[in-house]
Amino acid sequence: MQISTIGVSALKGGRHRSRDQIRLEPDGPVGDRVFAVVDLEAGRVVRTIEQPSLLGCEARWGSGVLSVEIDGEWISAEVEPSGNQVALDYWGRTARMEVIEGPWASEFSRFLGRRVVLARSAVPGTVVFGGSVTIATSGSLNRLAAESGTMVDARRFRSTLTIDTGDAAAHVEDAWIGRELEIGTARLRVSSGVPRCAVIDLDPDTGVSGTSLLKTLAGYRLRAGEIEFGVYAEVIRPGIVSGGDLARVLPAAPTA
Repeated sequence: MQISTIGVSALKGGRHRSRDQIRLEPDGPVGDRVFAVVDLEAGRVVRTIEQPSLLGCEARWGSGVLSVEIDGEWISAEVEPSGNQVALDYWGRTARMEVIEGPWASEFSRFLGRRVVLARSAVPGTVVFGGSVTIATSGSLNRLAAESGTMVDARRFRSTLTIDTGDAAAHVEDAWIGRELEIGTARLRVSSGVPRCAVIDLDPDTGVSGTSLLKTLAGYRLRAGEIEFGVYAEVIRPGIVSGGDLARVLPAAPTA
């Protein structure tokens, strides 16, 4: 097995960007979901499912400069700390973030038609729904393509890593839960399946809804009220992962 694609988004809910290489730290992929659009009046992080057009916004972050494409225009500036830290709701959890000063708030407010600001996570991994790393496999993507009768863009699942599992059965990753994976110089522990929602039916470049993949997936993956696709994993040894790196499932620890 080997890594076929790597993807992250510096902006929570923004367009997923392909990467040739990524560093995995204990709190997750470096540079992933660093920023989020927030509604201060409502006291919460804006969710992709309620503002699908966020998927059309691409963010690039490096050397202290944040560039965001909003409505076809790039807005770039150095990120200046404001000192204004806020506690926000994120799916029932408290997310501590710092409001960022700069040109992005007014542009996002205009684009989304509501008053919002941009904020940066005070702690990496703050606006992550489940595990810090998500993994999908080629076998599972191929099964969904066959069931739906259409090509499936892997970016719809916004996975950190997509693994080419060759001739292995679809959803072989289910069997990895509780096991460890060695990928590149990193080691991960697979923790659980990833529950999916209608976001997978949104175009990964525009946010426009146009498929019924969730319904198709529910036809053969609905279990205990959840529709799972892919798995969550935690980083137990930091390291670098590059496209083409081998992925190896480590032997299960012997039971007492």
